[in-house]
Amino acid sequence: MQNTYPNSRPKVSWCKDRQVPGLHLNTGRTMVDADVLVVKNVCTMTQKLAEKRLTVLGTGKLGGILLRAYLKQELFAPKCVRATVQHAEKAKALGKELGVAVTTENRKAAQGADIVLLCVKPKVMGEVLREIAPELNEKTLVISVAASVPTNYIEQHVTAKIPVVRAMPNTPSTVGCGMTGICRGAHAGAEHLEIARAMFSAVGRTVVVDEKNMDAVTGLSASGPAFAYIILESLAEAGVKVGLARDVATLLAAQTMKGAASVVLETGDHPALLKDAVTTPAGCTIDGILELEEGKLRVTLIKAVVKATSRAGELLFEK
Repeated sequence: MQNTYPNSRPKVSWCKDRQVPGLHLNTGRTMVDADVLVVKNVCTMTQKLAEKRLTVLGTGKLGGILLRAYLKQELFAPKCVRATVQHAEKAKALGKELGVAVTTENRKAAQGADIVLLCVKPKVMGEVLREIAPELNEKTLVISVAASVPTNYIEQHVTAKIPVVRAMPNTPSTVGCGMTGICRGAHAGAEHLEIARAMFSAVGRTVVVDEKNMDAVTGLSASGPAFAYIILESLAEAGVKVGLARDVATLLAAQTMKGAASVVLETGDHPALLKDAVTTPAGCTIDGILELEEGKLRVTLIKAVVKATSRAGELLFEK
């Protein structure tokens, strides 16, 4: 496979012979409140999305997860995709693995793109934006997954009134159970949000929020898996303490947490009501809950999310 690009800006040469079946996006929508929209994961795509030329800048861990999901679900044709990495050896290997054009040159990769997915670290965002700015125009949708980088920062580093969508996925996206918060910039419209939601629905669920809440999304759902793993590990250790084999205890703890979360998502019931349904009078569960309250688990988790949210707002300004 040839991982090079022409010197002149291509118009529609990436995937002009692309043929796809007429599929549609089926968004299962559940209102959480007046300002937040939850969209269930669906393995579908729109004709519009299938015709787009996608460039993924920074195909590391997260970028790789997203790109592999898009290719697996055929949201984009390989011939319509370009990607970048830092090192030539990795570019060659990744291009061979995925069957897409991979390079180390961001500007060349961005030439003629309909969608540019920015998966670079916050500290290099400014440099990358200056590099690709000449290749962007008002018809280019820029989607950023960089924590702490606001849409107006991206808009200020490019000349045209380019539509920008900011997204914050989390690591369970690896297994298709991700949660992504999305907001739009000053020049992005409803259609741009629909494109972003379709893309991130490929790896889980999405929720549209105001940008002022994006750091909170980072602190809760992006950092949250780490908090959940600590709880899961602790439950498994407790199982070992009371006589279970470690593999059995880990399975019990993991499936219990997954099941409890699924009940909340599927029923829409408040967690407090579901907790009460498990807690029978004078039973064993209430004794366990009393221990949790005495250990201040509830307030500790709240403080963890608050601290992570605060930290999320600082990342852009660190070098």
